[in-house]
Amino acid sequence: MPLINLTDPVTLILILIGTGLLVFLSQELKKSYIGMIPLAIHLILLIAHVIHLVTLPEQANPDIVKITCFCLVADFIFVLATFFAYLWVDDMEAKKMGKRSLDNSLDWFWKSV
Repeated sequence: MPLINLTDPVTLILILIGTGLLVFLSQELKKSYIGMIPLAIHLILLIAHVIHLVTLPEQANPDIVKITCFCLVADFIFVLATFFAYLWVDDMEAKKMGKRSLDNSLDWFWKSV
């Protein structure tokens, strides 16, 4: 079985709540480094699930392969969501401090949010 099985609804809901709370906290405090915590965690999970999938033997149970592939898809979705959340909070923090954010290429997106 994978390190963290994201096919289990309870685990998925707990990870979703934890990620949402950390993103909300970073948005409220306007500290982008808090938004990096869930991003780093999801990147580590993604790497762990890839290693797990690569090291599975050829005669592995197809259900385990299917579960691990679902976990990879969920990890990619979480990484994408937390990356955008980090960029959003970084933009908010830069405006608060009067600095330039790390990447202004998504200004058109932030104006519509």
